[in-house]
Amino acid sequence: MTHVINSFASLCTDFYINQKVMLSMDLPKMKELSSELFDRIRREVPEFERIRPFEEELALETSEVEGQYQWVGLRPRSISSGYVNPNHAEKAYSLHRLVLELAPYYLSLTPLQIECVELVFGFDLNARENRNAVVMRSLLSGSPLSSLVNDDIEQLIDVQPRIGFALNEACDLQAFVEIKTRTTAAETSTQMYRDDPISVFLTVRKNGPIQDLDDLDATFSRLSGHIEHIAENRVIPDVVVPLHQSIGI
Repeated sequence: MTHVINSFASLCTDFYINQKVMLSMDLPKMKELSSELFDRIRREVPEFERIRPFEEELALETSEVEGQYQWVGLRPRSISSGYVNPNHAEKAYSLHRLVLELAPYYLSLTPLQIECVELVFGFDLNARENRNAVVMRSLLSGSPLSSLVNDDIEQLIDVQPRIGFALNEACDLQAFVEIKTRTTAAETSTQMYRDDPISVFLTVRKNGPIQDLDDLDATFSRLSGHIEHIAENRVIPDVVVPLHQSIGI
């Protein structure tokens, strides 16, 4: 995967690998428990240097250095972590595996509380234009959907496709590809566009229940294998590259 990540700089503005563990019930005493968890994570990753409170979230963060940074976030019903612009996928994977190893102990989780585990590859491609139009012409041109709009008289204000599919017969291992454009109707009406990204999200999810907390590491390995294969063979050549080529046309 390393050789693929090294090529992302020419295709997208930012690339990130995120993880989320969704819970079936609120974390008790989240603020109190977060301090011990964050201190333990910092012992393993000294680059973490601050805790920031957000609405219903506490985040442990590193500083941004040459576009790279890491974070861990706690919400009442989720534990998330992310690595922005890693040089190697394994650097992000190490953070996510550490969270999976430590969080159950420090947050007193049980297998019954694990609703699902998600691994996400995110690709941001900045574009100072109608990003809905970019998605339409690069991914949907010539399709029956594209015929719904008369390009001569109608402005596109929402083109954000999302596709989900099962990766096993039980349908509890799932993949989703979602595109976010962030172009507002106000931008479209004035033709004054911000330099915001088109985001492509590839998510691979394993729904619970899980039998044992020790299964989380094997679950992560399974998710990472699937997401790398789908990214390399489908999402990058069939979604990211066409979007990249269409921006600015």
